[in-house]
Amino acid sequence: MRKGYNPYLLPPWLRKTRFYCKGIIIPICCFQLIRLLIVPTAGDFIVLCLLCGLAFVLHKNLI
Repeated sequence: MRKGYNPYLLPPWLRKTRFYCKGIIIPICCFQLIRLLIVPTAGDFIVLCLLCGLAFVLHKNLI
């Protein structure tokens, strides 16, 4: 069983995808927050929570 996480063991296409997602997730969260403040709905709140969770996981290298 491996100990630790090494992103270089991933295929190149997956590393590129994670890199680009990591770069655009924060602006998408900001846009969703502005949208939530203008027209608050339950769906917008759920999407914002999921995006913030995904941003946290990507920036902490948990996936």
